[in-house]
Amino acid sequence: MGKLRVGDTAPDFRGLLGTDGKRYSLSSFADSPVLVLVVSCNHCPSVQAYEDRMVAIQRDYQQHGVRLVAVNSNDDSDYPEDSYENMVKRAKEKGFNFPYIRDPDQSLARALSAICTPEIFVFDKERRLVYHGRIDDSRDPTMVTTHDLRNALDTIAVGKKPPVAETRPFGCSVKWRRR
Repeated sequence: MGKLRVGDTAPDFRGLLGTDGKRYSLSSFADSPVLVLVVSCNHCPSVQAYEDRMVAIQRDYQQHGVRLVAVNSNDDSDYPEDSYENMVKRAKEKGFNFPYIRDPDQSLARALSAICTPEIFVFDKERRLVYHGRIDDSRDPTMVTTHDLRNALDTIAVGKKPPVAETRPFGCSVKWRRR
């Protein structure tokens, strides 16, 4: 399988357990015109720096049909802080207003060609990739100069393609299982 590119169809996924105890599939979000998958985890300082912004983005764009979903694919045998039980605690502590789902076999992260946490994949109503990259350009919210994800969502909300469809994501590497 090659790298997922802008214009490609969202990879299907099924039965991934969320911190709310529900199982999620790609079809679970069929009613949402925009699906934002965030490759995430618990332990990465970059993800931790963005959690409040993720909550704010879901809150601010909900009325535009945006559905943010955080996906934790990290190997929890080497990184126990990324276990499902710790995900449940983290979602409660941080007041997540979006599904936080576990990808235990890492198949979704592989299908997305994910490299780091946090890494953003935005799909339109046809579930075509329209934006891939970062949330913004600084872990420090006071130093942000470009709001990349918000800019993309603003244009998608009015039926246009983002002027910048790809940015370079940064953060911690995805913690792959040893094969």
